[in-house]
Amino acid sequence: MIGRVAQLALSDEVDGINLQALASKRTTRTEIIQAKRGNIYSNDGDILAENVSSYKLIAYLDSKRTTKENDPQHVVDKEATAKALAPILGIEEATILKYLSKENVYQTEFGSKGKGLTELVKNQIEELNLPGLDFIETYKRYYPKGQFASYVLGYAKSSSEDETTIVGEMGIEKQFDSTLKGTDGYIKYQKDLKGYKIAGTPTVSEPATQGKDIYLTIDSNIQFFVEQALNTASNTYTFDWYTFTIADANTGAILATANAPSFDPNIRNISNYLDILVSSPYEPGSTMKTFTYMAAMENGVYDGTETYKSGTYTAKDGTVIGDWNRSGWGMLTFDKGYAMSSNVACMNIINRHMNSLMLRQYFRQIGFGKKTGIELPNESTGVINFKYETEILNAGFGQGITTTPIQNIQAMTAITNDGMMLQPYIISKIVDPETDEVILENTRTEKRRVASTETAQKMLQLMDAAINSTDYPTVPATNFKIASGQLIGKTGTAQIANPNGGGYLNGKSDVITSFSGVYPKDNPQIIIYASVKRPQNGSQKPLTTVLHDVVANISKYYGNDDSNTSTIEVVDYELPNFINKKVESVKTTLEAAGMKYQIIGSGNKVIKQTPQHGTTITNKDTIYLITNDENLAIPNVLGLSSKVAKELLEKMGVKVKLEGVGYVTAQTIPPDTKITEGLEITLTLSPKFTV
Repeated sequence: MIGRVAQLALSDEVDGINLQALASKRTTRTEIIQAKRGNIYSNDGDILAENVSSYKLIAYLDSKRTTKENDPQHVVDKEATAKALAPILGIEEATILKYLSKENVYQTEFGSKGKGLTELVKNQIEELNLPGLDFIETYKRYYPKGQFASYVLGYAKSSSEDETTIVGEMGIEKQFDSTLKGTDGYIKYQKDLKGYKIAGTPTVSEPATQGKDIYLTIDSNIQFFVEQALNTASNTYTFDWYTFTIADANTGAILATANAPSFDPNIRNISNYLDILVSSPYEPGSTMKTFTYMAAMENGVYDGTETYKSGTYTAKDGTVIGDWNRSGWGMLTFDKGYAMSSNVACMNIINRHMNSLMLRQYFRQIGFGKKTGIELPNESTGVINFKYETEILNAGFGQGITTTPIQNIQAMTAITNDGMMLQPYIISKIVDPETDEVILENTRTEKRRVASTETAQKMLQLMDAAINSTDYPTVPATNFKIASGQLIGKTGTAQIANPNGGGYLNGKSDVITSFSGVYPKDNPQIIIYASVKRPQNGSQKPLTTVLHDVVANISKYYGNDDSNTSTIEVVDYELPNFINKKVESVKTTLEAAGMKYQIIGSGNKVIKQTPQHGTTITNKDTIYLITNDENLAIPNVLGLSSKVAKELLEKMGVKVKLEGVGYVTAQTIPPDTKITEGLEITLTLSPKFTV
C-alpha cells in the first residue's frame, strides 16, 4: 500500500492514465455558449430566414420526482394526459399513451411530432396545467415567407446528432453555412461535487462569435410578382417544371428567381433538390441563335443583308434539317432569318463563314461550358461539345448542347452593357450584426469584353424585330409583344433528348419552350430568362401569360406605364447634388431638364433628396426634395412603391413598418400630420396597383 501511494504521488501516469488530466476532467465543467445563426434578408430588408425558439416536449414518468402529494411532479393520469395532448400534437391518443406507459424510465419524449414546437403550441400545452410535462428549449430555422425564394434560400435544420446545432443543407444556407453559423464560445471552471463553482478558482471563457447576416440582391416586390405569376400558371396550365429569373441589366444582380413546383423550407416538401437556375442544364433551343449571330459578328463574317433559301438544309451526310416551318418563306436575309427564328439561317451562316472552332471558342468566351461563379451551390457547367457537321449545325440553334439559365443571363449582360459581360451575383452584402460592419459588399463587376458596342446594338435591334416587327412574315414571337413595344428578346423551342438514348422524343408536348429578353428596350433595366418543360401540346401560353403579368407589374413598380402606347421619348438623367441649394434654383434646373419633382415642406433650401445624387433616372421618375422646414408633415404616399415611400419617409425622420409587398394602399398616419421625434408609420402594401 505504501509503495502504491508513493507511485500515485510521484508518477504523472499510472497504468497509462494521466492522473492530472483525469482529475481535471472530473472537476472541470465546460458550458457552451451557443452562437446565434445569422439572418438572411432581401435587398430591401425583409427577413427571409431567421432563428426562432423551438421546444421539445418531455414527460416525467418516475413517481420519485413527486415529494409532495398535492404538488405532483410526474404524469399522474396517463389516459387524461394522452387525451388532452392528442389534438394539440396531432398524434393518436393511443400512440401518446404508449409513450406514457413505458416502464422503468425516468422520462419520455413524443417522437418527431413532439419536437420543434412553436411558442404558440407550448402555451397551449401549458394552459392544460397537466403535471409531469416539461419543455427543453432549442432553436430552429424559420422562413417567415414560406416558399418565397425557397430555391435560393434552401434550408437549414437541426443536425440529428445534436439538436442545438443547425446545419445548412441547400441553397444559400448550405453555401454560406460557416458564415451564418458563427463560432460557439465557452465558460470553463472548477466545480465541487455538487457541480457548483469552487470559490477562488480561475474561470476561462471564450465569447461566442455570432453568425453574420446575409443580404441578398433579391427585391421582395419583384420576387413576389414572379412567385404570384408562377402560382397562377401552376393552377392553370400543365407542365413538368417552370423556371423564371430576372436580373438587373446594368449590374448583373439577380432581382428575382423562382421555380415551379416550389417548396416551403419550413416543412421541406421538396420534389426536386436541384435549383434549375444553376444545377439542371438542358438544351436551350433557339434562344442560342442570339449568340451564334454574335459569334459571326465578332468574327467579322456577318452580313445581315446576305440572303439564303429558307425551309430546309441538307448536310453533307444527307441529313435534312428544317425550319419550324419546313415549307419556308422563300429567300430571306439573315436579319429576317433571326426574326423568323430560322434554323436554316444559322446553318447557312455557319456553313458559309464559320467552323466548329470559331463557334465553340465564342460560346466559351461568352461563358457557356463553365461555371459563372454565382454564390449558389452545385452549379453545373453544361456541355458545349460538338465536332461533326450535324453537331455543329445543331449547336448553332441550341440543340445537342446544354446550358443553364444563369449562363444565359450572364451572356445577355453583354448585350445590355455595350459588349461588356458582367458577373451575375445574388449576395448584396454580408454584415456583422454585432458591429454593423460590412464584411463583404458586391457591386457591378465587369468580367471581360466579349463583343463590340456595334454587335450589342445590332442584337438589340434584331431582338426588337423578333418580337415587334410588322415588316416580316408572321413573326413566331408575336404573342410575346406588349402594348408599348418595350419588351424585346428571342424565343426558343427545344426538343427533349430521349433519356434512353438515340435522338429526341417526338410527342407534341416533349419540348422546352424558352424566352430570353430585355425590358425596356429604350433603357434596358432588366434581363428576363424563362423556360417551361413539357407545356401541354408545346404551347407558349404559359410563357406569355406569366411574362406579360410580371412585366406589367414591374413596369408600374419602376414607374413606367405600358398601358400607354404613346411614343414619349424616355430620357436618362443623372441626378446632381441638390443638397444645400435654393429650392427655386433647383426647380428651374429640373423643369429645364423636363424632370418631374415634388417639394416636401415650405423651406427655401433643399436638405435631403431622393433618389440620391449620382443616380441615373428617367423623365418618367419623380424626384422628392425635402426642404429645411421645421414643421415637416407626413406626405401622402398612397400609390407609391414601397421602395420609394420607405426611402422618402425615413429621410424625413419617420420610422417605417411595411406590411405586405407592392404599392402603398394605406398609411396609418394621415397626410399633413406634423412629424415628431420617434414617429412610426405603418404602410399597407398590395401587388394591385389601383389604390
